[in-house]
Amino acid sequence: MKILVVDDDHTLLRSLTIGLRAWGHQVIPVGDVRSAQDAIRYDEPELVILDLGLPDGDGIDLLSQVRAGVGVIVLSARSDSAQKVLALDLGAEDYVTKPFSMDELLARVRVAERRRQGRHAMWECAEFRIDFDAGLAEKAGIEVRLTPTEWGLLQALAATPGQLVRRADLLHAVWGPNYDRETNYLRVYFAGLRKKLEADPARPRHIVTVPGMGYRLDP
Repeated sequence: MKILVVDDDHTLLRSLTIGLRAWGHQVIPVGDVRSAQDAIRYDEPELVILDLGLPDGDGIDLLSQVRAGVGVIVLSARSDSAQKVLALDLGAEDYVTKPFSMDELLARVRVAERRRQGRHAMWECAEFRIDFDAGLAEKAGIEVRLTPTEWGLLQALAATPGQLVRRADLLHAVWGPNYDRETNYLRVYFAGLRKKLEADPARPRHIVTVPGMGYRLDP
């Protein structure tokens, strides 16, 4: 993958660059918000590894600038749960607290890579259409704005249309491997998706809950 690494710790940035390149990834190392903005705009990375504490701004502000479909792994010394929830709600798919081991980070990069390889470019039914490559969702021909988390959930379901995706697998795919029991996240986000996409959110035809098990995306 083409990976943008954003961290102002030059020693860590160098270590991450060497480690990721050793695994065959193309790495764009930068140390500040301005350089990261340019790289996001012009280099089109497939994954962003992002430190939150940067010298010219807060890395959290960069999350909204990452285009749909691009994974973000946050690296941060900020360990409070509120900060983690904020980053995940804004579109990060994983959150790694410093200090961490290179093996741990590489494992999470591999999860992000598998998630990307499993993506489908397009999914559509009679009521709405999802173009994952273009980052475009339409309902009855009108564009619908989706959050990065909503995109991630739809992508996880669209990888196996019509088949059950278990709750733990959805949590792992969208929030990361440390999430297993936060099923309330799923209830909240799927309720929001149904309001945006289903003709009758109270009686969804396409974004279906399988009680006690998980969710599926029906044509």
